[in-house]
Amino acid sequence: MPTPAAKPASKPAAPLMLICGEDDFAVKQRAREVYQKWCEELGGMDHETIDAGAASSGDALKALAKLREALQTLPFFGGSKAVWLRDCNFLGEEKNLATKDVTETLAEIAQELKEFSWQNIRLLISAGKADKRKVFYKFVEKSGAVETFAGLSADDRDWAEQAAGLARREFRAQQKDVSEEGLAELVARVGPNARLLNNEIEKLTLSVGARAEIEVADVRAVCIQNKTARAFALGDALGDRNLPLLLRRLDEELWEMQFDRDKSEIGLLYGLIGKVRALLFLKEMVAEGWFKPTNDYNGFKAQLERVPPEKLPEDRRFNPLSLNPYVLFKALPQARQYTQAELVQAMDLLLQCNRQFVSSGLDGTLVLQQALVKIVGPANPSPARRS
Repeated sequence: MPTPAAKPASKPAAPLMLICGEDDFAVKQRAREVYQKWCEELGGMDHETIDAGAASSGDALKALAKLREALQTLPFFGGSKAVWLRDCNFLGEEKNLATKDVTETLAEIAQELKEFSWQNIRLLISAGKADKRKVFYKFVEKSGAVETFAGLSADDRDWAEQAAGLARREFRAQQKDVSEEGLAELVARVGPNARLLNNEIEKLTLSVGARAEIEVADVRAVCIQNKTARAFALGDALGDRNLPLLLRRLDEELWEMQFDRDKSEIGLLYGLIGKVRALLFLKEMVAEGWFKPTNDYNGFKAQLERVPPEKLPEDRRFNPLSLNPYVLFKALPQARQYTQAELVQAMDLLLQCNRQFVSSGLDGTLVLQQALVKIVGPANPSPARRS
């Protein structure tokens, strides 16, 4: 799986490197890798780490003073050393940090580094979002190497694969192995949130203790379900054709909607439409012979990779391959709970819901509940449906 998209370092061997971006988890992970690699290459015990997480402009100036001192102090026993300005948060546009004094000091340091002898020193800077217009950033970009990590977004088609790549690297750093199914469950539960993903990995690592292997049961026992995962849970109840559970999940979503401005009945409706659309596509893909029934997630992913992309829509809203592979894996047996005609009728009922939301004064909750009851029908599907 590909790792998160990063801007390639223009000069990989440069002794000056800036790693920055909104994805603080990926930034910290990558910076730690670079620093450890440099320390191993240079040897010695004189490497320095400077914490640059500032609460005020005064803190930022103190960190920069320590940086100047570290750059001018040669290793005690000779040789070379690495300096890491860690978690720097004053390279962006924060008004309380990026003050005139801080900006001018950074410009002075940039000028000093132009004439600096890098023979025995390497400087690594890890930071949040950096202002590319400022003198210091332009200097590092020109004279050193810059890697930028954007934050994960649900709008990115491959966010799930990016998150999985991040998680794998962190598990390796913690000397843990995670099963493919466990990894997929973790990503599905957390969604496109790198910070939360890191927190959940820490919880998992602590919960299993000395055990090196992490399985899907561990993830289900320990990890939370954020808003993205709870939305999946509503769709899963629909896919499982479990009416009592579906109505309970709907009640939970409607309750949370009172406290979350980002949630709405129309948003829940669109999520259900996406689920039914995915079930329809899966049914067609099975009919085309692209999938065979399997309980093995790795085997399912191998089948998924062989699906000819030219046979599917380019628009990610209508392309089942844009979904998290684990979500598709869980939906594959769900597609057998419905006939194609029932799924087409379900789309029609949800379309009617959409029209009623827009054009009528009916209670949206009641409209949605009635539609779901008609779609799911009996809690126990008939033998014909199971077949």
